[in-house]
Amino acid sequence: MENIQRDIHYLPYEALINLSYLQEAIYADTDSNYYWSDDYSAEYYIAQAKAGFIAVTEVYKGQELLLPEMQFECAVLDLEQLHCSKKVAKLMSKENLQLTIDSNIEEIAGYIAETHKNSWLTKQYTSILRSTEGLDKNFKVITAYIEHHGEVIAGEIGYMIGKTYTSLSGFSKKDKVYNNYGTAQLVLLGKYLQENGFTLWSLGHNIPYKKALGAEVCERECFLERWFRSNKI
Repeated sequence: MENIQRDIHYLPYEALINLSYLQEAIYADTDSNYYWSDDYSAEYYIAQAKAGFIAVTEVYKGQELLLPEMQFECAVLDLEQLHCSKKVAKLMSKENLQLTIDSNIEEIAGYIAETHKNSWLTKQYTSILRSTEGLDKNFKVITAYIEHHGEVIAGEIGYMIGKTYTSLSGFSKKDKVYNNYGTAQLVLLGKYLQENGFTLWSLGHNIPYKKALGAEVCERECFLERWFRSNKI
């Protein structure tokens, strides 16, 4: 993993629900981004998500651990700034692409695993996402994907908190025939979020395609201010 500190500290559930501790010991620590936990409960996962972490997994000494990351910087999209290129707009219109929003977690996770070698979105991680279902009225895991002639060709898994949406992982078919379909899926999702009252899209690490959608890179302090403002009902 890139940009990871030498020592990774344990992050207990009690710390995640203590805002004063988070502010003083986690958010203000600009030398650390990753933490670890062996707590795969739905309650833990929801708490770390609400606190602004994005969790991945890592195997250490044969044990799969949860690694909540408090990113140093994050790509975020104010949904009013969503950008769609003429090429993608033409593709969506020509193919009449439709976005499906549901909770088809296991199937979409399977497509992601096929596309990304050594994906951190493991079966255990998928299980924890499923276990959050219905537990918290202000937290919801969704899948968002598009199909072409009945075949799922691009999609992702993420979660909604208040007026925010966080992308976890996604995929698109690696075929010239489906060039730009992955971007089309993202644009359609952005439009869906905007139409349904969402204001902020957390896209995680800074990757060029995210800026092409209209995202900007926020340092941790800026991200957290916008995050907590938007994720309250």
